[in-house]
This record gives sequence, C-alpha cells and structure tokens, in this order.
Amino acid sequence: MPRSPFPSPRRSLALLLPAALLVLTACGEDSSADDDGGSASGGDGSFPVTVSSDAGEITLDDRPEAIVSLSATATEMLFAIGADDQVVAVDDTSNFPSGVPTTDLSAYTPNAEAIVGFAPDLVVLSDDINGIVDALETLDVPVLMLPAVDDLEGSYDQLRLLGEATGNGDGADDVVADIQERIDAAVASVDGAGEGRRVYHELDPSFYSADSTTFIGSVYALFGLENVADGASGDNDGYPQLSAEYVVGQAPELIVLADTVCCGESAATVAQRPAFDTVPAVQQGRILEASDDVASRWGPRIAEFTESVAAALDG
Repeated sequence: MPRSPFPSPRRSLALLLPAALLVLTACGEDSSADDDGGSASGGDGSFPVTVSSDAGEITLDDRPEAIVSLSATATEMLFAIGADDQVVAVDDTSNFPSGVPTTDLSAYTPNAEAIVGFAPDLVVLSDDINGIVDALETLDVPVLMLPAVDDLEGSYDQLRLLGEATGNGDGADDVVADIQERIDAAVASVDGAGEGRRVYHELDPSFYSADSTTFIGSVYALFGLENVADGASGDNDGYPQLSAEYVVGQAPELIVLADTVCCGESAATVAQRPAFDTVPAVQQGRILEASDDVASRWGPRIAEFTESVAAALDG
C-alpha cells in the first residue's frame, strides 16, 4: 500500500489505512470506543480524570507533564490545544508544528524501553504495533490509542479527549470551534460549486485513492463532490488502487494530489500522463497540489486542507 506523507510511499499511508489492510499500521479502529477514538469524564481541567480510548480506560491522577507522542496527528493536536509544554518527545514522523521535540522514536517499530527512557506519564499513539500497549502498561505507563478516524466528528472527539487527558479542555474546545468555523466558511464560499463534480484523490502515482468512507472522503462530501473511487470494485477498505484508464474514464473535474512530497507529483507531471490531457481537471487547471502531511492527517490542519479544496473549486 502507498503511504504518502513521508519520503517513501510505502511508509506513510499507515497513518491512513485501517488496520485490516496493514501489517505495520499506524491506525485501526475499534467499535468498543464508539468509533470516535475515545471518551472522557470531567472537563474542568481538574484531576483525577478518567478517559477511554482504543487502548482501554485509564485514570490520570495528575496533569501529565511528560507526554510522549508516537502519532504525527496526535502531536499536531497536542500542540494545537495548548499541551506543548507537556510534550517531552515525539516520534520521527512528527514534523509539525515547527520546534516539536522530534526524536528517533519510531511509530512503526515502537520500543518500550526507548519510550520509557523519556520517563513519560502519558503515551499517545495511533496503533498497537507489536504489543506496545501491553508492554507500556506492564511498565505502569498510561496509554491513549487514537486511531485514524472516518469523519470530522471523530477528529473533534479525539481533540476533546486529549484536552480532557491533559488538562486543556478549554483549548481543545477552542480548536474544535475554530476548525468548524473555517470549514463551514470554506464550504459556503464556493456556493455549491462542487455539487455533482467528480474528484479524484491520489495517494501515490500507482493510483491508490480514498473513497467516501474515509476521513478525507468525508471532506469532499461536504462540497457535494462525487468521489470517483466510490465506483471501484473489490474489498479495499476505503483505499482502492485504481488505474490510469479508470481515472481517465471517470473524467474527474478536480484532482487532488497527496503525493507531491513523497513522489514529486504535480499538475505538470499529471498533464504529461498518457490520455490525461482529455481529463476536465487537467484541461481546466483544477489540480490541487496538496501537502502530503496535511492531506493525510486528521488533526487541526484539516481546516487548511478544506480551504484549499474550496480555492481549487472556486479558481
């Protein structure tokens, strides 16, 4: 499977694809957490607080002051809600915002001893790879597991959960409100220009895409866009591999490239593909060169991505 946000497309889609599709994945879902990544009790920043995620329920007696994040999305969320001074280490794929305490910790091959070396009082990750959750819990380290979500509400729920767990509930509420306001404004700004138009979302040059059941697909649905990946057959868990012929035949009116960093794709390279000069999106110049990271993470920058989609539709 392709993985677009980082240099190798074989690594980064682990932050997107459901666990059923991956051996080394950084996501996955569990209906026991109500499909939102978790829940929390309390909300006034006082402790102890009990929170629940895909790793189970934990009680934090005190405000965590040494958080380790093994999820690039969770890192963005933590810094956005105001928990930045509580984060002591993040994994090697966490590259935003500027100045995060990036280390050589790996989200793909997590090592409990290396993590514990930072003396964490909370670890946040997106998948239980190689039994890392049990290993950390055996060492009495509280763990929150926040997998990839299916829609915006799932993202908002995870932001609020992190707010509760870190004592930054107000900050989380503010971030959610800002995202919602920006997304609503972006959708309204195009005045229905996306209704009925076809969109092709590209995860890598071998034509892996994301359909409407995925988080990124839910963003396109806000604009009324028709996702060409929805017509792909087979058991693909939301991320089908299409073909050049299929994409051309679907005649998308908007192409979104989420492989600009990993693979060097651009409007120019797409236009050079055989038969793509017949595609409306190419002819009309509606090719969005998205940041791989922004287009693959379900954190606060989804508002930025939604605004860029609006700009592409309105351009």
